[in-house]
Formats: sequence, structure tokens, C-alpha cells
Amino acid sequence: MPASGDGRPDPDALLRQAAQEGRGRLKLFLGAAPGVGKTFEMLSEGAARKRDGVDVVVGVVETHGRAETEALTRGHEIIPRRHIPYEGRTLHEMDLDAVLARAPRLVLVDELAHTNAPGSRHPKRYQDVEELLAAGIDVYSTVNIQHVESLNDVVASFTRVRVRETVPDSILEMAEIEVVDIPPDELIERLKAGKVYLPQEATRALSHFFSKSNLSALRELALRRAAQAVDARMLDDVRALGLGGTWAGSDRIVVAINELPGADVLVRAAKRVADGLRGPWTAVFIETPRSAHFTDAQHGHVAAAMTLATQLGGAVATVPAPNVVEGLQSFLADARATQLILGKSRRSRWFELRHGSVVHRLIRDTPGVTVHVLPVEDAPTGPQRGRRRPARPGTPAGYAATTAMVAAVTGIASALFHVLDLGNVALLYLLPVMAAASLFGLRTGIYAGLASSLAYNFVFLPPVGTLSIANPENLISAVALLGIAIATSQLTSRVRAQADLAAASARTNATLAGFLRQITSVNDPDVAAQMICDDVRRLLDVQVVLLAPVHGSHLEMLAASDAAYQLDTMDTAAATWAFDTGSAAGKGSGTLAASEWLFQPLKAGDHVLAVLGVARDTPGDPVRADQLPLLSSLIDQSALVLERLRLAAEMRDVETVRTRDRLRAALLSSVSHDLRTPLTAVIAAAAQLHHGATPELIGTIESEAARLNRFVANLLDMARVEAGALKLAIEPVDLSDAVTGAAHDARRALEGHAVRLDVPPDLPLVRADPQLLHHCLLNLLDNAGRYGDPGTPIVIEGRHRFGELRLAVLDQGPGLPPGGEAEVFETFRRLEGSDRAVGGTGLGLAIVKAFAEAMGMTVEASNRDDGSGAAFALHFPPALIVRDPAPEGLS
Repeated sequence: MPASGDGRPDPDALLRQAAQEGRGRLKLFLGAAPGVGKTFEMLSEGAARKRDGVDVVVGVVETHGRAETEALTRGHEIIPRRHIPYEGRTLHEMDLDAVLARAPRLVLVDELAHTNAPGSRHPKRYQDVEELLAAGIDVYSTVNIQHVESLNDVVASFTRVRVRETVPDSILEMAEIEVVDIPPDELIERLKAGKVYLPQEATRALSHFFSKSNLSALRELALRRAAQAVDARMLDDVRALGLGGTWAGSDRIVVAINELPGADVLVRAAKRVADGLRGPWTAVFIETPRSAHFTDAQHGHVAAAMTLATQLGGAVATVPAPNVVEGLQSFLADARATQLILGKSRRSRWFELRHGSVVHRLIRDTPGVTVHVLPVEDAPTGPQRGRRRPARPGTPAGYAATTAMVAAVTGIASALFHVLDLGNVALLYLLPVMAAASLFGLRTGIYAGLASSLAYNFVFLPPVGTLSIANPENLISAVALLGIAIATSQLTSRVRAQADLAAASARTNATLAGFLRQITSVNDPDVAAQMICDDVRRLLDVQVVLLAPVHGSHLEMLAASDAAYQLDTMDTAAATWAFDTGSAAGKGSGTLAASEWLFQPLKAGDHVLAVLGVARDTPGDPVRADQLPLLSSLIDQSALVLERLRLAAEMRDVETVRTRDRLRAALLSSVSHDLRTPLTAVIAAAAQLHHGATPELIGTIESEAARLNRFVANLLDMARVEAGALKLAIEPVDLSDAVTGAAHDARRALEGHAVRLDVPPDLPLVRADPQLLHHCLLNLLDNAGRYGDPGTPIVIEGRHRFGELRLAVLDQGPGLPPGGEAEVFETFRRLEGSDRAVGGTGLGLAIVKAFAEAMGMTVEASNRDDGSGAAFALHFPPALIVRDPAPEGLS
């Protein structure tokens, strides 16, 4: 982001404001606990807005039987709630569609964290509110501090109550917040007076959640969270206007991390300061060209300090900049920081004279920021661990190329000397200086400057052919050329270093973006795990394993960069420790360092999802110190992907359970009705047998027993379909014979209906399973017999047109309701409650669809063209039609 204070608005802040155009505005009434008066205050402000002429409606308000709250709702238009049947009872939810259709200017929506009833458009009420805001409707809502997602664990730690219904922090960040606050003693008095809960519930609440210590802590959390939200909105407005200054409505702390061994001391000090001031804090490392020459130990100090900051709850940032002072000033201005913590090591007077003091410059040039300076440990003067890259000493090839460039410029200048004066010749020598510094570094650039000065003196300044200079003016020219050449070398080398730094930062960002883009498109956890291992190995050149608990608590290997890897006992212990504690373990860490692997936990919040292990085939740490920030970013991105896949799997499981519960309830309802009816008839007929058997009694027993048999057969068939246990015996089938046989077997179900067969005898044979096709026709005929009006004919019609064969069963009855053509094939589905009037299990048509699709056919339901009833048709595609019956029948 651009530095603030330069008078230019922040583009990101402007984009966020532009995104709010056309959207409604959200105001939250935030309370520390139930009973503080959030709903009362929301209704009061809604009434005030209504008196001002604003169109206000109540979407949903929970009065909880409080008379004063109930009285405030009487002056408002209340949108009727939607009734949702669920598990034998009726739930009442806000009618989102009715509110959208009413389109008021302001809607009052109580209890933002509420979970909607199953079957609602959104699972959470705050998602309903987001849709209202997107429609341009302003919303007033209420929420308690314990329902804020980021504070859920904090609240549970002292109340011993974990709230399941939470609201994302992003909702609070986009809302205007009004804290509804009363002292704990007053809230306890309200509770005792029965104004919050019923007396018996109030007594229990006072001894648990509503203790004075809990209420005081919740009140502090509410006030602090509201202050943070106000501060964030204020900073966004300031950035959008391009205003300078710190705008210190609250303290914001920044700690500058360096490569010295005492960097962790600075982080702990920042944490203490932030806790004392109750403000947010950030650990920042300024990445300068000098960072490229750090040793492994220095990279390790930086990485360890940044990791510690993350563990202590701070934000972290890495800022590329030409030097530390410019980078810190830019970050401080953008973050609107009020406190800066940095370390100062002991430097010689000569060092400070040559390089200056970072601390002194920051104190002098950063007004409005309190600077805390802590002494830090100097780097060891003895042999350092790891390797240190030299500061570009130059290579023989670079020096040779530079010498050639100087010689080439000398030759060109000699050829053109008759048209050039000495000043222009001196300017030509700046070309090899700039090229050498840009291509080969500072030292090679300085060498180019010296060589150019000597060549200029030797070839062009009189006396020519010597290094002596006769004219004092030429001496000044030669010295000036040397000075300009050295200065140009330094500037060019600095520009190159900055370009290298920017390129490295861009490569890192591109690497992370590419990694995230590839892995977020994956929906299979196994594929995602393997992709994580492969990409981490490719990016860091290490061996990788990913472990997670697959069955129970035992860690198992999900994926590896090499499938042949086997972890020994020590490696397994380190991985288990990392998973159980959420901290790194193994080689290069402080725990179980004897392992050859370094295991890092993949966490989503406080929950550890998996463990990523890395190792090298060569001696040394598994990951170089300068690669630790990249590894940390890859781990964070991988954890997000695994968490997304885990939540998606949980949602599928929940949906499966819901479907299973719905089917179970429908099955129980169907069994209780459809088994009891024929059993009652059979029992009654059997009782009459004591007085003598008659043909009518025998017929009743046979028909009802057949009905029971058909019901059980349907249950078994559906079980076979859902278990995937269907076994097909495909062979050529004559549809005329199949229709005739099905009509004969369904004659009892078709009593009272004339059956007309309109199946031409010249229809081609079809490839099908005779038994499954017979079941399909039986169920279609049974359905027609149930729903066709008494005395009306049922038609079985076969047509072969345009290469496709259609076999339909047509009845004359009420037909299908609009939109019910697809629903009728759902399991246990009976439209318009006709199951009590007509009977049936709701399984027959579902079995028809399952059997037809298993054989490669399709089935469709529609109303007849003349509107006299319903038509159910089986479609045989060309691939199932036998073109040459004779050879096919002999095969």
C-alpha cells in the first residue's frame, strides 16, 4: 500500500468505499450479555427513524416475554414470519423473500448470530442480513460479544461456556457499532427481578454465566472490540482522504525486527507494551539489499523472531526498501503507528560516522511516533555458523568484460577525437562505468571508473602517452571523471540491488499465488495432499511428507513426495508431538531434534488439521533459514485449503444425515400406514374364516397379501438401488410381450379401469433386463390405477420415431401439479398429500427412475396434451434398439 501522508488517497480504501455504493448500511447494537437492552435500544432507534419519515419494518424481533420490549413493537409494521415444519414441530423464521419484496428503507433484525431452521435459504441469519444489505436495505441488528468468532475461545476460557452460534468478524468490520452497556451490578439486579430470564433460570444463570467477574470481563471485551472497530473505520476513512498523521485514537505498536541474536527480546517487549496499552501490534522486517548477504544464522534470527511474534498474537510483515529508515518510515506512516520499538547494538564511532545511526534518524525524522530503544546483543565476532555470500567482489569474466568495454570506448573516442572535445570524451567513459556496475556489481563498477580515468589520462590528456598531466584544468577534469565514475557506480549498483530485491519479492508473491491458484481448484483431499507435497518439494528442494489422523487419533501418511518414505520411531514421535501441541518438532527445532525431519503443524484457528514434514538428503537443517518465511506461507495456505475441504466434507455428511433422517421419517410414516391397512384387512378376513370360507374372503386375503408382498418388494428394490447391488441381465426384449405380461400381473391394481394396449407389433426389440423392465411397468401401471379416476381407461402406448422408442402409460385423473414433474420421482414423494387418500409408499416411481437409468433409459412425467391426466414415459435411446432382430435373437 502507498505510504500515507503524501496527500494521495489510498486506492484500496477508495475501492472499499466504492464497493459500499448502492448497498445498505448495517448498524449493530453490541452488548456484553443478554439483558443489557440491545433489542429495546434497537426498537427505540427504529421508532425514532420512523418518526423522521423513514420506511421502517420489523423483520424479526425476539421479545422473550419482556413487556417493555413487546410494547415497542406495536408501533412498527411487522413482516409475518415463515413457518417451517421440522421433525414434527413448526419453526418460525424471518421471511427473507417477504422483506425483499416489501423493500423498506430500514429493517430491524434481532439476534444476528441466530441459526436458521433447516430448509432455509441461508444457514445463518447474518447471511440473510448480507442479502438484505446487497439489495440496498439498511439493517439494524443486535449481537452479544460472546458470539464474535475471534473472541469465542477467549469468552469460553473464563465463562466455561462455548457458544456455538458465532458471527464472522468481517460483519463487525463493515458495521457501525453502538455499545449498549449497563454496569454488572445493575444487570444482576435486572436478572434477579426476572426481567431477563424466568426466576428458576435466573437463579442458575447467576451462579454460572452471570457472575460479576464474568460480566465485568465481557463488558471490557465489548468496549475494546467496539473501540477496535471504530479505530479501523476511522483509519479507512483517513486513508481514503489521503490525510497524514497518526490519528492516534488508540495506540498501534510496531516492532522492528533485525538479524541480531536479540531480536526475540524486541518481540517480547512489544508484546508487553501492546498488552499494557491494549493495542494491536505488528512485527516488521525491512528487507534491504544488505539482507541478501545475511548468514544462515542471521536468517534464522529473523525467522525465529517472526515466528515468535505470530505465536504471541501479533501480525507480521516484510517490507522491501532501499534502506531500513525509509522502509520503517513508510510502514509506520501507512500503519498510522503511535509506538515504535527497535533495538540498538553497540557500534563504533567510526561506523556511525560512515553509515549514520538508524535510531537517531528515526527519532529526528519521525514526528508523532514514540520510539522505544532497547539494547540488543551484538553479533558474535568469532566464526559464524553458516555461509555468508561476499558482497559482489567481482569475477574475472566481469573484470575482463569491463576492460574490453573501456578499450572499446577508448578506440571509438580516438577515432572521433577530431570532432569531439575533451569534455565529450570524458562523458563517453561513463558508459562502461554504468554498464559494469549494472551487470557485475559495485566493485567492478569502481574498477571501471579507475580504468576509464587512467585511459582518459593516458590517451587524451597532454602529454599524451604518460600518466602525468601538464594542464591543471585537465587534472581537475581527470579527478572529476574519477569521482563521477565512482558515484555513478554506487548509484547504478544500488538501483540494481533494489531491482533484484523487487524481483525476488515478485517471485515469492508469484510462487504463493501460483501455489494457491492450483490447489484451490482441487476438491479431492487426497489429490490436494499430494499436490501440497509435490509443490513444497519443487519450491524448496526438500523431501516432504503430510500426515493426519485418518482413523482415530493415530497419524497416518496422507501423501509424500516419494511414496517409498518410511518414518522411524523418532520421526513418528516428533510428528505426533507437533500434532498434539501445535508447535514445530524435529530437526532444527527445540523438541526431539534427533529426528531427521522437521514437522510443522497445519492449523486452522486452534485446531491442528495435519502435520507437514520436511527433510534434506544432505546434512544440515531441513530448510534454509532464508526459506523459512516461504515455508510458513505455504503451510498457512495449505492449512486453509485442507480446512475448506474438511468443512465441505462435513457439510456433505450433514446433508447425508438430514436426507437419511427425512427418509427414515417418511419410511416410518409409510410403513405405519401402508402395512397397517392390508394387515387389518387380512386379520378381519381371517377372523371370518371361523364362520366358513367364501370366495370373497379368499380374494381379499390374496389381494391384500399381494399388496403387502408388493410393498416389501419395493422396499427391497430400493435398498438394492441405494446399495448399488443391482445386477443387470441385458437381453433383447419384445415390448409387446413385456407390456402384456405386466398388464396381466397388475390386473388387481387396475380393477375398475379398462386397459387399452396401443403397442404396434412391429416395434423393434430393445436391449433391457426383462425383470427390471417388468418391475418398471408394474409400478407405472400401479401408479396409474391409484391416481386414475374410477371407471376411466388406462392406455399403454408405444411409438418409434426419429430413431428413439417411447413407451408411455397414460391415465385420466387429476394429473400433476405445475412444477411437480421432476419431484414425483423422488423417494417417498407423494404430491399434494394424496398418500392418505389413495395410499402408496412413494417408492414406486423412484424405483422406476432408478431401474430405467441403470438400464440406460430415461423416464419422464408430464400431463397429457389434452389435460385429461398424467403420462409417464420410458425412453429407449438408439443404442438400446435392436436393428436386426433375427441375428440378435440367435446370439
